[in-house]
Amino acid sequence: MGSLRNPIGPLPSSIYWRRRAVALSLLALLTMLVAWAVSFGDGGTRTGDDGKPGAGPAPSITPGDEPSGPAISERPGGRDESDGASGGSAGSGGDGSDGGTEGGDGSGKNGDGDPSTSAGATAGQQVPAGSKLPNCASGALKLTLRSAKVSYAPGEKPRFELIATNTSAVTCKADFGPKAAVLTIIDDADDAVWSTKDCAQGSGSMLLRVPANSTVTHLVDWDRRRSAPARCATPPAGQAPTGTYLVEASFPGTTVARASFRLEKD
Repeated sequence: MGSLRNPIGPLPSSIYWRRRAVALSLLALLTMLVAWAVSFGDGGTRTGDDGKPGAGPAPSITPGDEPSGPAISERPGGRDESDGASGGSAGSGGDGSDGGTEGGDGSGKNGDGDPSTSAGATAGQQVPAGSKLPNCASGALKLTLRSAKVSYAPGEKPRFELIATNTSAVTCKADFGPKAAVLTIIDDADDAVWSTKDCAQGSGSMLLRVPANSTVTHLVDWDRRRSAPARCATPPAGQAPTGTYLVEASFPGTTVARASFRLEKD
């Protein structure tokens, strides 16, 4: 013990004491670093419900829902992409056809295989005349008439959309047949060129189910032929010439704004 208190060596004892002080300081610093590292590691330890380290589950990151479709859902031209459905398409009244419509079969296509509803739309449902669904009350339906395109190339059939929105809380039925939902095409001289009611066969009725607070779309095609009342056997000859036309709709209990379109030349 004497050698600890009184260092023995060739150098003065003060040098040995300074060396011991430096060694003790380094040892104390190392001890503090180890204690800090241990305490820092304990601070990041997960604890479970019982407070024990390491008992808690590792945190997880839940990814958000993946997009189910394209960001843009509307077609070019600002057409209405509602959740409604097609009630079929109408032919010309001037060629001896009924000028009316065919009921939707749920396939989303019309008779010639072309898409008859917008993407994602639910196909319309035609109901029989004896359906127990109530008739749509006057003013319950809001209708919009549109041309599928602004202009049509030679030989291309114009297509029109009669969009009906049921604003009531009651699912009902409405007649979209050629005699009830009458579409008429007018030329720039304000003369009627074609109408769905001309030469309509049978009752000319087609009942569509219109769900509450929902929308259905009734499609009508025109083959560019002229029509005239009571001239089914001998319709006016030729097709409508190029130019700008208006299509208007007449529907019981509501007013529908006109829409314009153009038949282009070669």
